[in-house]
Amino acid sequence: MNNRLYDTYKNEIVAKMIEKFGYKNIMEVPKLDKIVVNMGVGEAKENAKVLDAAIADMEKITGQKAVVTKAKKSVANFKIREGMPIGCKVTLRGQKMYEFADRLISLALPRVRDFRGVNANAFDGRGNYALGIKEQLIFPEIEYDKIDKTRGMDIIFVTTAKTDEEARYLLSLFNMPFEKSAN
Repeated sequence: MNNRLYDTYKNEIVAKMIEKFGYKNIMEVPKLDKIVVNMGVGEAKENAKVLDAAIADMEKITGQKAVVTKAKKSVANFKIREGMPIGCKVTLRGQKMYEFADRLISLALPRVRDFRGVNANAFDGRGNYALGIKEQLIFPEIEYDKIDKTRGMDIIFVTTAKTDEEARYLLSLFNMPFEKSAN
């Protein structure tokens, strides 16, 4: 059983992308490669239970086991040693990726307080889009009474697009709510 967003991609988005950019081969059409959800937990250096709570939230949100990220090098000013656990991340691919993107775009983002759209300029120059979220409460899976602290997270949409323009058009066809420019 395919996801609703994946069916939309195959049946409608591919044709619109070919029409707009004039690809010669269907394999040239950009697609969503993976979604990486990352949560940095700086308080984990004092209290290891904080990291466990963050991992539990991440696993509820994504439906996949989270990987603990460790510090790559020691930073004396932050009291961090190399190899210390400082966050968690999940890489989503395939059907789970489309299912998460669908829930993020249609359920979670509209629940953000004073939401006017996501930044349309947060592309990295290679067709990847980064999105920062201030609190995990926007996801319906998280129960307000059961969290110890609000935590933010980074969500990176990695596409096979060569340019930011192609990636922006692809994500807008996925109904990503980009903010309207004030021109």
